[in-house]
This record gives sequence, C-alpha cells and structure tokens, in this order.
Amino acid sequence: MAAELGFGVVGLGMGKNHCRSVARAKGAKLVAVCDVDEERLGSTAEEYGCKAYTSYEEMLQDDEVQIVNVCVESGKHAELGIQAADAGKHMIVEKPADITPERVDQLIGAVKDAGVKVGCIFQARLEPLNRRIKDAVDSGKLGKLIGVHGHLPWYRADSYYQGAHGSWKGTWDLDGGGSLMNQGVHTVDLIQWLAGGVESVMGMFGVFGHDIEAEDQTVALFKFKNGAIGTVYTTTCCYPGLPQLVTIYGENGSIMKDASKLISWKIQGENEASEEAEMLGFYGAQEDKQKNISADPMAVSSDGHTLIIEDLIGAINEEREPMIGLESARHAVEIITAVFESGRTGREVKVG
Repeated sequence: MAAELGFGVVGLGMGKNHCRSVARAKGAKLVAVCDVDEERLGSTAEEYGCKAYTSYEEMLQDDEVQIVNVCVESGKHAELGIQAADAGKHMIVEKPADITPERVDQLIGAVKDAGVKVGCIFQARLEPLNRRIKDAVDSGKLGKLIGVHGHLPWYRADSYYQGAHGSWKGTWDLDGGGSLMNQGVHTVDLIQWLAGGVESVMGMFGVFGHDIEAEDQTVALFKFKNGAIGTVYTTTCCYPGLPQLVTIYGENGSIMKDASKLISWKIQGENEASEEAEMLGFYGAQEDKQKNISADPMAVSSDGHTLIIEDLIGAINEEREPMIGLESARHAVEIITAVFESGRTGREVKVG
C-alpha cells in the first residue's frame, strides 16, 4: 500500500472545505494549513491537528507538504501555483484556474517545467448524473445538438462582498468578475464539457443588486463548436437563491436537470419509456446535494473535492495525468473573459 501523501492548504475560506476533503480522502494526510488570518488559521490547525503557517513561503519549504491546495483569491491562483511548482509541489487549484487565459498559460508553463501534476476543481464533471448525460451526448443518442442552456439564479447577501475576507469578491483584479466568473464558472464549464466546447459568444452584464465593481448579473449567448447555440444566465441577486438549471436539446431528445436532480430524460427509441423511468427513478429521486449552495457559498458538498484529491493521488502514484487538468480547466476562463469582452464592445467574440 502506497504511503499517504502530505497536503498543505493555503487560503482558509473555501480552503476549509478542502481540509475536510483531504481528511476524508484515501491516501491523503493534511500536514499543514496557511492563512494570514491567525484566528481562522489557529482554529483550523487545532481542528485537524496539523501545522499552521502564516508564511506561504515557509509552508513550501516543508518537506512533508507534497501537494498544495491553492484556495486563495482567484486572481492569485497562478501566482501561488507557480511558486508551488517552483518548489516541486503538486497541487489542487480551486476554480477558476485564474482569471485570464494568459495567467493560466503561465501556470501551465511552470507546471510543465517543474514536472508536477495539477488537479482542478470542477467537481460537477464527476457527478454520476452529469457523466450519464455526457455519455448520452458523446454516443450520439441525442443526435445533433440544437441547444445547451445553463441558468444560475443564485443569491448573495451584501455581507458576502464585505469585510476582510469579502472585499476582493466582485472585483475585476482579484475575482475576475462577479456572478459569472465566481459562481457561474461551474455552470459554464459544465455545459461546455457536455457539449464539446464553445466557439464564440455574445454577452451583456451589469450591477443590479450590490455595491460591487464587477457584475452581479450576466446573460450570454454561446455558439458551440458542434454548431449548437445556447445561453448562460448567472446572478447573485435572485432572492432567496434558486437551484441551477441545465437543459440540453438534440434532434432526437431532450434532458433537463435541476442542480444534481434529474427533471426530464426523453430520448427517442424503442426503450424511451423504460429508460426515462429508470433514469427518473434513480436520479430524479436523489436528494439535491446542492440545495443550499444557491444562497450559502460554504454549503458546497465536499464529495467532489474528495474525488479530485484522490484522483490526483492516483495520478502521482500511477504516473498519469489527472482527470481535470489545467488545459481542460482553461477553456471556461477563455469563455468568460470573451463574454466580458463582448459585453464591453457589443460584438460577437471568438473564444481563443
């Protein structure tokens, strides 16, 4: 049996969820945590019985830390990731990989030079229902795709954007946007992954319900590489916060899901009724694991994070690539920055 790999988590906002996931993951050991806030640093280190660092550079010098979970502000992901790579550390990078494709490219270059491995947090790709939908699309069961749509009517109170740990949110420099880049990046990644990538976008955005710099509502039109068109809607103004809705329409059928719960599965064929009953019986009856996250950012399930952590451990031990690497995670950042460019210029923008 392979020895446990040591993890160090930097940034104890969303990083607290990473600590919980590392503690649950097979083959992982939480060795250290790092944060400039000594109060939450001390309480987290005490809870998990691990070392506490206020200096990231010092944590990177710790030989017991083999993997770093980068959970700081989005606009610092590449910077801290490059430092980790230069120190020879593998890493888990929270979403988004950074806030511009250029910064993600810099991190990709540093990772390749250092020969380390990176797993990225897009846990929706690992949910069983989403994988069944992906299989249906890729196998051609839906036929030619017509429309792919993501709707994210979430809510965040003003306090979310305030205080020592909230003021970076909804800024261009550190958050890279607002409802689209922070909350909506999961929806963007999910629909592009399901449909096979985005070719061009048109978008509009603005601030409607908060005193923030970037945006709290965005509407975008996507043209997918396969010819389908679709839409994405994101907001943090929709009180009290409603679940994500994803719909996929093809020439031979349609699928609709509410967060992690299936609403409709209708695909033409001899087994249409029995397949629909089977899918609804299993995925339609499941408890929605994301029912609270529409209003509470800390209500995110740690299950997907645990799977990504275990996959990275496997990738290191088996000398293979992780399931969700930086190159794959980059496309969502490309799409989102193109939407913002379109919103500013009023023109259709090619992605990449």
